[in-house]
Amino acid sequence: MFRGKKYQESAKLIDRATQYDPTEALELVVKGASAKFDETVELHIKLGVDSRHADQQVRGAVVLPNGTGKTARVLVFAKDAKLDEALAAGADYAGGMDLVEKITKENWFEFDVVVATPDMMGVVGRLGKVLGPKGLMPSPKAGTVTPNVTAAVQEIKAGKVEYRLDKTNIIHCPIGKVSFGAQKLTENMDTLIGAVVKAKPAAAKGQYIRSCVVASTMGPGVKVATSKYI
Repeated sequence: MFRGKKYQESAKLIDRATQYDPTEALELVVKGASAKFDETVELHIKLGVDSRHADQQVRGAVVLPNGTGKTARVLVFAKDAKLDEALAAGADYAGGMDLVEKITKENWFEFDVVVATPDMMGVVGRLGKVLGPKGLMPSPKAGTVTPNVTAAVQEIKAGKVEYRLDKTNIIHCPIGKVSFGAQKLTENMDTLIGAVVKAKPAAAKGQYIRSCVVASTMGPGVKVATSKYI
């Protein structure tokens, strides 16, 4: 794969065989970020589980202490008083069947997170085939199926992120922007890894965190030593 000159310059700062202390790793990511925009920093955690088994799923959500640097657009499925409550809490959109039809007929996806009250899940279930593949389906585990729409919306706006395994047993999650600096990014990373460690399934055997890498949008990955988290 061809890599640009800036990427190659950044890669020279990193020893690919070394697992760096978390803060040192993030200092390298910040130093190596060379794009003209404020790059997002992502954490990639490979776990020693098998996501094909229901008892080895790892999924949840956590509020990052310094937010993500991006304000998520929240859509809430609710009815009656809960609609007003959702909008008052800061939801960008709130509705019922009208929004289901807008999504299905217009292929409308101007939102980042979907919240639903439990009594609306029968309606939202019709969107499973379109929301599911995009990772947007509300889930009780992620706190996005809840009667308390005010708390759900406020937490998401404050920097709540959802983490879940992909098919290769890796969690990919944003932990902030390059402009945050290494210290704030470390605080966010500590919080996220702490939540993933707490979510360890009882059925998981052997080494739980296999590897951990941080990278900015356009930059090379930096391996992180995970001993302090285990």
